[in-house]
Amino acid sequence: MIVIKIRRLEWLGHVIRMNETRCVKIFEGKLEGRRGRGRPRLRWIDDVEDDLRKLGVKQWRTKALEREECASIIREAKAKLKGP
Repeated sequence: MIVIKIRRLEWLGHVIRMNETRCVKIFEGKLEGRRGRGRPRLRWIDDVEDDLRKLGVKQWRTKALEREECASIIREAKAKLKGP
């Protein structure tokens, strides 16, 4: 589970720094049409934002644009998640 969270953070930084023309930017889009009944489904970004919130990372979008800052967040996450 720890490896999955770290890989999600690495992928997030990669996706945020991509050009706007790349098709992976779809996770920022909005769907049209009617929503089904019940609790809305969680999106991939919801899980990642929850992980970042638990790690105490604020303003992750601006930090992810800088490669070095993103790498420091990932190093910090590895240290916190793996523990002593």
